Amino acid sequence: MSNNAAPSKPSSGASHHPLHGQISIPEGVSGASNEPALVALMERTGYTMAQENGQRKYGPPPGWNGPSPARGCEIFVGKIPRDVYEDELVPVFESVGRIYEMRLMMDFDGKNRGYAFVMYTEKREAKRAVRELNNFEVRPGRLLGVCSSVDNCRLFIGGIPKTKKREEILEEVSKVTEGVLDVIVYASAADKMKNRGFAFVEYESHRAAAMARRKLMPGRIQLWGHQIAVDWAEPEIDVDEDVMETVKILYVRNLMMETSEETIRQVKFID
Repeated sequence: MSNNAAPSKPSSGASHHPLHGQISIPEGVSGASNEPALVALMERTGYTMAQENGQRKYGPPPGWNGPSPARGCEIFVGKIPRDVYEDELVPVFESVGRIYEMRLMMDFDGKNRGYAFVMYTEKREAKRAVRELNNFEVRPGRLLGVCSSVDNCRLFIGGIPKTKKREEILEEVSKVTEGVLDVIVYASAADKMKNRGFAFVEYESHRAAAMARRKLMPGRIQLWGHQIAVDWAEPEIDVDEDVMETVKILYVRNLMMETSEETIRQVKFID
């Protein structure tokens, strides 16, 4: 038959979509107990995989241009059996939306650490994953735990000299940490020319904030010769859009003592 005359192809097979013609097996996949299954997954989807800092990353999608998805697109997946990997997890989670990235936490022995993070391209897909895949039976009697991930990008830094301005704090923190987007400083109630001795620092990603927190831990770095305190700031509550449509009360703070109800009524808060 004419089909038999076709030249043989690499082991990827004609039914798969090869990456760049032939897959270069990345570190963390090469030598894995399920290496053939992981290679087949990459061939099928066109996604790449890489292992770094104790996690194996799958994604982003091939041809993705532009920034990462917005906050609220990531979910946390717990209670993963330690011998379950991307070749089993990806089909489950791609069934409810387009995966931007999956990060599976790995141990030195090659097994997973029981949890992963999955980021979708859209918030609605992440919400659907939580709704439909929590308690999904990935193996007989083994149920996954799926919930929204708190992607906190903000740190609280205390012990800041009260004479420092926002611009000075931004400059100093940017010298010792990477990925700083903004600094939020509150003026002292007693002296508007001074700050309250603390600030909130916003980073470009949770990873950047986590690296900064590690670097700024007490005893490692001083700012302006002062010992500082650092911790995660309380994350902003991500309110569901459907809930927001029902809200009819607006909360306004930091009003002056002499502000009257009549003055408030004259202000156009919302178009």
